[in-house]
Amino acid sequence: MPESTSAVHSGTCFCHSVELQAEGGPFAMGYCHCDDCRHWSAGPVNAFTLWPRDAVRVTKGADRLAIYRKTEASHRMYCTECGGHVMTDHPGGDFTDVYAAILPTVPFRPEVHVHYAHSVLPIRDGLPKYRDVPAEMGGSGEMMAE
Repeated sequence: MPESTSAVHSGTCFCHSVELQAEGGPFAMGYCHCDDCRHWSAGPVNAFTLWPRDAVRVTKGADRLAIYRKTEASHRMYCTECGGHVMTDHPGGDFTDVYAAILPTVPFRPEVHVHYAHSVLPIRDGLPKYRDVPAEMGGSGEMMAE
């Protein structure tokens, strides 16, 4: 999945007050079914693209980017002008989740489902489904059937 390290992808919040760029390619893409992501996205599942923190930067409207910290594991960022959700920083993992819809030039090729034990929308797509998250990310690594 890694893209050319010279690729630069641009995206915006809903009203275009906040702009960001992500350089290179995401190191992971998939779907999160956890309660927090579902509630934050107001949908049954959240599509994510994970980037090294230093590959993502806000290029416009940083003063309109607010952070909501329900936990210290996830710093969810949104535009104060339109309320559009932009990204979530994960300090403990040193990576940033830029929501898949924010970067239209990144071909979304999901590889995994995480927190599938919380799923309210069963998806039968042949992708691996983790009860929580892979062991290398601090989870149990336990897989679930479709």
